[in-house]
Amino acid sequence: MSEWKETELGEISEVQTGPFGSQLKNGQYVTGGTPVITVEHIQDFKIKNFNYPSVTDEDKIRLSKYLLKEGDIIFTRVGSVDLSAFVKPEQDGWMFSSRMLRVRPDKTEVDSRFLSYYFQQPKFREYILNISVGATMPSINTGILKGIPISYPLLSEQRAIATLLTSLDDKIDLLHRQNATLEAMAETLFRQWFVEEAKEVWVETNLFDSIELIGGGTPKTENAEYWDGNIKWLSCGDISTNHKNFIVRTEKSITEIGLQNSSAKLLPKFSTVISARGTVGKYCLLSEPMAYSQSNYGIKPKFEGCFFFTYLLVAYSVNELQAAAYGSVFDTITTTTFKELKISLPDSLVIQEFEEMAKPYFKKMFNNQNQIRTLTSLRDSLLPKLMSGEVRVKI
Repeated sequence: MSEWKETELGEISEVQTGPFGSQLKNGQYVTGGTPVITVEHIQDFKIKNFNYPSVTDEDKIRLSKYLLKEGDIIFTRVGSVDLSAFVKPEQDGWMFSSRMLRVRPDKTEVDSRFLSYYFQQPKFREYILNISVGATMPSINTGILKGIPISYPLLSEQRAIATLLTSLDDKIDLLHRQNATLEAMAETLFRQWFVEEAKEVWVETNLFDSIELIGGGTPKTENAEYWDGNIKWLSCGDISTNHKNFIVRTEKSITEIGLQNSSAKLLPKFSTVISARGTVGKYCLLSEPMAYSQSNYGIKPKFEGCFFFTYLLVAYSVNELQAAAYGSVFDTITTTTFKELKISLPDSLVIQEFEEMAKPYFKKMFNNQNQIRTLTSLRDSLLPKLMSGEVRVKI
C-alpha cells in the first residue's frame, strides 16, 4: 500500500452545506419543478425516487450554488449522518436541502464512484457517527466532513475497484427490478381471474374465513436463553424493509426454548406475514420457517398448498385493510378488520389451478432473492478489503 495516499477529505473535495432555511422556506416549494433531495430520500446509499419537494425555475437560478452534478455525493447532515448517496446522471441539476451536505470530488485526484463506496464502509460509518456532534441527535457540518481522513490508491486502481463493486450493485438492482416485474405480473393475473372475470355464482365470504390468521408473540427480552438462536424472528421493521419481497434475514432471532415458552408461533416457508400495528398493511413472504412479533399476523392458506394465492389475496385486500385500521395513537388491524372485508371466491379446484399458474412467478422471485443475498454478501465482504488494500484488483 506504499502507493496509497492519505489526506483529509477537504483536500480532495469541495464540501457544501445546503441552503439555509431563510433562503428556501417550505412555502416556496411547488409541484412539478426541480426536485429537492432531503434526508428521507437517502436509502441504501441511493437517492430513492419518491415524493420530492421541488422549486421553481426562478429559485433554481437564485440558488444555483446548491445544484447537484453527476458524480457528486450527498450526506445526511442530521440524524443518520453515516448515510450518503451517489448522484446519478438522471439526478444532475437537482437541488439538495438544508439538511444535506454535498461532496464534489476533484476528479483529477479521486474517482467519485470509488469515494462513494469508501463512504459505505462499516469502519467509515462508525467513525463519522463517533465524531458527530449533538446531544439529542447526531449532526455533522462542513468542518467535520472536510477533516475526515481518507486513503486511496492510484486513480486507475480506484476506477477498477469502483467498476467491480458497481457491477455487483448493478446485478443486485437488476434482480430487484425483475422481482418487481414478476410481482406485478402475478398481481395482474390474480385480478384477471378473481376480479375482472369473477362469476356471480361464486360464494360470498370474508377475508378472515378465507385464510388462517395466526397471532405472533415475543419471548421475554430479559431472558438471554430465549434469544440469538437459530429461528429468525420478524419485527414490523423487518417486514417494512422487505415489503412485497421474500424475507431472507431478520434483525433478531430466537431459540427453540424461546419459541416454546412464549406465544410466538413458527410459520412454514412461503407463508405471508403482515404488520398489524403502527404502519399497518406491510407484508412479505417467508423464505424459510420463521417466528414473528405480536405486532404482526401470520397468514397460512385455508386452501391446501395455495401459499401464493393466499399472498396475492392479502395483497389485493391490503388497501381496504389499511382504510379500516383504527387507533387513537397508532393504526391497528384486528381479526374484526379481516372479518368485515367481504370477498367472493370460487371453489377450491379453481384456486388450486390458479396456484399452479402463479407458482413459477414466485419460484423465480425466490431464486432471485437468494441471488441477491449471495451477491450482497459478496459485495459487503469485498468492500472493506478493497478499501484497505487487503484485496487488490487487476487494472
